[in-house]
Amino acid sequence: MTLFTGRAVSLWSTGVYVPQRVLTNADLEKMVDTSDAWIQERSGIRQRHIASPDEQTSDLAAQAGRGALAKAGVSPEELDMIIVATNSPDTIFPGVAPKVQGLLGAPRAGAFDVQAGCTSCVYALANAVAGVSSGLWNRVLVVGAEALSRLIDWQDRNTCVLFGDGAGACVIGPQRAGDGRFLASALRSDGTKSDLITLPAGGTAMPASEESVAGKQHFVHMKGNEVFRFVNRELPPFLGEFCQVTGVPPKEVDWWIFHQANLRIIEGVLRRLDISGDRTVVNLDRYGNTSSASVFIALHEAIENGQIRPGHKVILNSFGAGMTYGALLLEM
Repeated sequence: MTLFTGRAVSLWSTGVYVPQRVLTNADLEKMVDTSDAWIQERSGIRQRHIASPDEQTSDLAAQAGRGALAKAGVSPEELDMIIVATNSPDTIFPGVAPKVQGLLGAPRAGAFDVQAGCTSCVYALANAVAGVSSGLWNRVLVVGAEALSRLIDWQDRNTCVLFGDGAGACVIGPQRAGDGRFLASALRSDGTKSDLITLPAGGTAMPASEESVAGKQHFVHMKGNEVFRFVNRELPPFLGEFCQVTGVPPKEVDWWIFHQANLRIIEGVLRRLDISGDRTVVNLDRYGNTSSASVFIALHEAIENGQIRPGHKVILNSFGAGMTYGALLLEM
């Protein structure tokens, strides 16, 4: 676990973009053997947004990035780096971030992707903060963006009901007068559980073939019950230790922004930490699991609606394929 000890770094702004099309649980009832009651009981999700055929992950990311830059008063020409967290890139290469750099018109910015499951956003933001803290960069755009609807088997009721598309963005830079700062981060993984959430085909382990397509190996596969057990076993002690190291007890954290994967997981972790549910932000009922975008979308909405205010301490936490998990402590 790491306390940021270099130059103080602040969150300058956030932005969000979600596709216009909304797919409700009632819509899914017509597509697969499921029900609104079953989906809500299992996950807490009521609807999700789905990218249009002409929208790619890079388009969603660029839209969210434009909103965050406008709010920060930062022009694309001022950016030093663009980092995109995603598990559903337009292509294996080139990455999404270089395409976003081109779409935004940011000629001075470097650009790279981070792929660490749904924790990608936390990994990307921690790396961005470290870069600014060290003096390597001054202005960084971090985006979490997903078009996971393209990687879902819409006949598999165990996965198709969970995921949605969208993007969230953050602009960060050196601390300014009146700003808060990022205080600490911790990033972990357990590669012995790398089989719990997978997209088996399309890489070097299983190149595309007639067999891989016929076997639906190019879609997301998830061992849901094992993921649930892993998260409920690992996250509470991890977050407890994180709070201890940072010197901020769980009950002194004003807001917990969890990865919006499953309401039962969020409630279970809060219960084990003895934290009231009214101190977390939940929007998965409206967006579903947007993977790398979910923490940033929730953070943006909580800031915009006035839940998160200056002086509040906020923990951003996520988990995902790998299995990876991580947290950031931010003082607004």
